[in-house]
Amino acid sequence: MIIGVTGGIASGKSTVARAFAALGAPWVDADDVAREVVEPGEPALEEIAARYSRARVLNDDGTLNRRALREIVFADPAERRWLEAVTHPRIRARLTEHLARLQATGAPYVLLVSPLLFESGQNEMTDRTLVIDVPEALQIERTAARDDVDDAQARAIVAAQMPRAERLARADDVLDNGGSEALMQRRVAELDLHFRQLATQPAADRITHPRGAS
Repeated sequence: MIIGVTGGIASGKSTVARAFAALGAPWVDADDVAREVVEPGEPALEEIAARYSRARVLNDDGTLNRRALREIVFADPAERRWLEAVTHPRIRARLTEHLARLQATGAPYVLLVSPLLFESGQNEMTDRTLVIDVPEALQIERTAARDDVDDAQARAIVAAQMPRAERLARADDVLDNGGSEALMQRRVAELDLHFRQLATQPAADRITHPRGAS
């Protein structure tokens, strides 16, 4: 069984995924795969450099200048759509390969962690979706501190994502990650048990269940 894990930026998706991993659930992070497909030598990076010029979006060592590219695409929705058209199909293909390897381990369920799970259509690759939820104000605060951007850019990043209400409406399960780490760990343990039980059921029964720990 594949569980799609998503949430707004700085909601703590990776932290939650590591808590699941400690309980025996392997995972792949779409952000890691997104970085793979724009490494030097990858076709996607060549397309990006050709569109915006190498001097503008590449570092001296030939790697992607992520900050420069982020400023471009968050300032212009059309450019963001272009970038997604270049990278998303490649990310999806590579995620399929990673997930197949994880499923081969025999774990009862595996996690696909993706900030754009719904927006990119990656939820179609999953049996069930879990949204990690935090208040928007906390997202903005964490994003500004983590990514060294100002408040306005942090707000623009949050605003560019799927609205919180829509993300929650599309979730099968929700984990509120606005509290303490101990509370998060307890909720992860509850959901782990829930997913293990679902994994023993027919595939058709794993979808659209009432939300779990929230």
